[in-house]
Amino acid sequence: MTTTLKSKLQDDLNAAIKERDELRSSTLRLTLTAITKEEVAGTEKRELSDDEVLKVITREAKKRREAAEAFAQGGRPEQAEREKAEGELLARYLPKQLSDEELDAIVAQAVEEARAAGAEGPRAMGAVMKLVNPKVAGQAEGGRVAAAVKKRLQG
Repeated sequence: MTTTLKSKLQDDLNAAIKERDELRSSTLRLTLTAITKEEVAGTEKRELSDDEVLKVITREAKKRREAAEAFAQGGRPEQAEREKAEGELLARYLPKQLSDEELDAIVAQAVEEARAAGAEGPRAMGAVMKLVNPKVAGQAEGGRVAAAVKKRLQG
């Protein structure tokens, strides 16, 4: 039987509790809670696929990064460090993020494809995003992708 990402998180949580690793156990506990919330969100309870679990982890990691920035700007470095550490911990469960060079190469190719299909001007943005998103799923954040596409379309 293959282990799912969710059960890996559960196993890691149990290990963290045994090791009295407070940061890891609280981060994983919150993430598992977010996953459970997602599972009961619809009309009937269901098991999330690994892809859906990755989306939850991505969202949780993004929340941590944004909170870290907010705490840092608000002059609360201890909280900022904590959020940053939690975000990094969650990032370990995510696919490796694309480098700027890799992302630019994918975007450049998509821009060529979109132009070949006749997408120009503001409309090109949506066309390019449609081409890029499936290729970078989980490996680059939406905002980063959109910025790279905008930059390429203006250049």
